[in-house]
Amino acid sequence: MTLASFIDAGAVITAQPVTIRFEHDGRQRRYTPDFRVIWSDGRTDIVEIKYRADLRAGWRRLRPAFAAARAWARSNGARFRIATERGIRGPHLEAAKRLLPLRSVPVDAVLAEQAIRYARAHSINVGQLVDVLPASREASLAVVWRLIARGAFVVDLTKPITAETQVTVP
Repeated sequence: MTLASFIDAGAVITAQPVTIRFEHDGRQRRYTPDFRVIWSDGRTDIVEIKYRADLRAGWRRLRPAFAAARAWARSNGARFRIATERGIRGPHLEAAKRLLPLRSVPVDAVLAEQAIRYARAHSINVGQLVDVLPASREASLAVVWRLIARGAFVVDLTKPITAETQVTVP
């Protein structure tokens, strides 16, 4: 949920959105996926979250439910996805946890405009940008982090954000 909210601020996320009924081995079964994500561009994902070890250990048992979910998703204009800790955990999630709360925090508009203008004109990293802004280090750093959180600055979120992280303007 954190990653989806971070990737697309307009995404609508619903926990356990539907129970899918299906037949397997002559018995009626049911399966409830973990989430539905309706992205702001209209795409819809039905998402199951599983640890890789649990997925491997229970694949024979889980496979029919996942096949039913895939068919249900397809017939409802969606895509079924299985997410594991390998795709969820890492620097991108850590950045999302750090940055999401900053999206709604007020930002100094004058410093923000100066930072954006400077980053547009120069190849610069986070540390250099903080150093050139005409404010305290704390105030400058706060502006840079909030601009990253809002998408006004682009950084490589597959790596931890440090003073050496390159900053660009979209």
